[in-house]
Amino acid sequence: MSKITAAFKNKKPLITYISGGDPDLKFTEKMMYKLQESGVDIIEVGIPFSDPLADGPTIQEASQRAIKGGITLEKLIKKLSEIKDKIKIPVILMGYYNSILNYGEEKFARDIEAAGISGVIIPDLPFDEQEEISNHLKEVSVDQIRLVTPNTSEARIKDIVNSSSGFLYSVAHLGITGDTSKENPTFQTYLSRVRKYSEDLPIGLGFGIDSPAKAKRAAAYADGIIIGSALIEVIQSGNTEAEKLNNAGQFVKSIKEILT
Repeated sequence: MSKITAAFKNKKPLITYISGGDPDLKFTEKMMYKLQESGVDIIEVGIPFSDPLADGPTIQEASQRAIKGGITLEKLIKKLSEIKDKIKIPVILMGYYNSILNYGEEKFARDIEAAGISGVIIPDLPFDEQEEISNHLKEVSVDQIRLVTPNTSEARIKDIVNSSSGFLYSVAHLGITGDTSKENPTFQTYLSRVRKYSEDLPIGLGFGIDSPAKAKRAAAYADGIIIGSALIEVIQSGNTEAEKLNNAGQFVKSIKEILT
């Protein structure tokens, strides 16, 4: 059992997303410590990218702040390596394929494993075109977490589940991250279709979960929930670093209360 899958054992984990290096790596480090101590079970760290097509304005702006501050994938991996012994929960890198391709797929897999990264999500890489990076990740025992959507056919869901590890990222609706206007009207039916093929692989549900009430509804059907844009907005509502960290901690605790 991978470290990520183990985080789902006997509980419904809270998975939170932050953009790596927003606004700098020192703050990212402090935020990861705050999320861990506040009860987050898995942390997704986004690789800043200049054209994040699947992300809404909140995460796009976070990426731009990080890029403006000089963040690179190499610097991010180095920072995560420096703090790996202090972060006891699984860490996932989430990023677009071009960043990984430019870094070098084999080198990327080796370096993130050495940095203590437990899993990777590559949202823009088609399932049928992932063989090389997938093989490199398998070689170093880093989970590759794949995505399904309400439009994914049952045959494709089956194939995606069979080639995934850690957990299955189930998109709550079609659209961009942070979009809360498209709550899926056939939510239960959709997740029932996914569940048929993922009995042994936990389902994490994300996109558009921005409150304890929505988290509670999502947790009724999924094995864990994923929150990104809403957390970043809460962080950015603070005026000082201390306020930003405190806001994140309070928000996380409000979500954890309904998951326990």
